[in-house]
Amino acid sequence: MMNILTFDVEEWFHLLDNSSTRSEEQWKKYEVRIYENIDRIFRILEDTNTKATFFVIGWIAKTYPEVVRRIADKYEIGSHTMNHQLVWQQTPNQFRQDVDSSVKLLQDITGKPVKYFRAPGFSIRPSESWAFEILCDLGIEIDCSVFPAHHAHGGFPSYGEAAPAILNIYGKRIKEFPISCREMWGNHIVYQGGGYFRLFPYNMIKRWTKQEKDYLLSYIHPRDLDSDQPIVPGLSVTRKFKSYVGLRGAEKKLRQYLTDFKFIDLGEAINRIDWDNTRVINL
Repeated sequence: MMNILTFDVEEWFHLLDNSSTRSEEQWKKYEVRIYENIDRIFRILEDTNTKATFFVIGWIAKTYPEVVRRIADKYEIGSHTMNHQLVWQQTPNQFRQDVDSSVKLLQDITGKPVKYFRAPGFSIRPSESWAFEILCDLGIEIDCSVFPAHHAHGGFPSYGEAAPAILNIYGKRIKEFPISCREMWGNHIVYQGGGYFRLFPYNMIKRWTKQEKDYLLSYIHPRDLDSDQPIVPGLSVTRKFKSYVGLRGAEKKLRQYLTDFKFIDLGEAINRIDWDNTRVINL
């Protein structure tokens, strides 16, 4: 069993599909919590002897470069775009410029090549398959943007089984690590990260994890562990519930999860896979 741990490094207010937190100008109005939230993640990883891969928003890197340097000193870093916008809301040229600027910035700050990428909201759909070609052009070798089912922000049901594969688009190839999901109530959920991780009892998460066959990819936001964060004004009741349910017990739950199960970063996962015999998906 290969369990992979990833973090999407965003501020607590980086909520998708919310008009009051959509632009950089709006972000400047909110309280800074990234320092203490990254410190919390570092403590958890060190205490449980766990490695992880961090997908960083370029805006975070531009605004708080010292945070990125601290992460890069210990862990792997990938791009989470520059401005945290959904892929299908952009033209191919806008997407290229956004990702290119984030990759160059992260490389300038860390002095290391950036070869990992994840789209906000897993928002690369079959209709945005052009994004994979652009990622290849920009030096990205590993993508983690596919949600292999229907999803509010994207969804790629035709991908099939949630397992690593090689995506081939016009002769360019990129290795894909899709997010793991589980069907429940007619929907596919990511119980090992985000809001569902905060919502479900730990014993249920533990049981489901044991039922996985060979592969599990988890993702956590710093805000998922921050029980003291303010509430973004103007959220609907449903959105407020999704964003804030289970915060108080989330750190303890994650610590237990990383104690009960061994998690690795993408770098180690890549080396464990026989890529010569891995499924190729032609887009």
